[in-house]
Amino acid sequence: QVQLVESGGRLVQAGDSLRLSCAASGRTFSTYGMGWFRQAPGKEREFVASISRTGVYTYYADSVKGRFTISRDNAKNTVYLQLNSLKPEDTAVYYCAASSLGIPTTNNITYAYWGQGTQVTVSS
Repeated sequence: QVQLVESGGRLVQAGDSLRLSCAASGRTFSTYGMGWFRQAPGKEREFVASISRTGVYTYYADSVKGRFTISRDNAKNTVYLQLNSLKPEDTAVYYCAASSLGIPTTNNITYAYWGQGTQVTVSS
């Protein structure tokens, strides 16, 4: 079992930067691949970024590539999402998720554990 708690979301202006954190419970955090997803009002949840259990491999949605960076600190049981050059269309609830596959997958069905989400709002 893994429990995930996201933090760091808030209201920002377009062009600003933000860092989201996801703290995980349990001693097996380093065995999980981790991902970030987001869901905007009236839209389906979409993949944002993922990272392998060692942090060596990452994968990004085209819409955030070059602006967002996913990273992890296994010693702190935490995964991060750095959001730069934010746009109003990045407004959403951001969720972190853990996958026992250990690799950076994009499909949400491969993630067994989810956090409660943190709201990011980008004003124009």
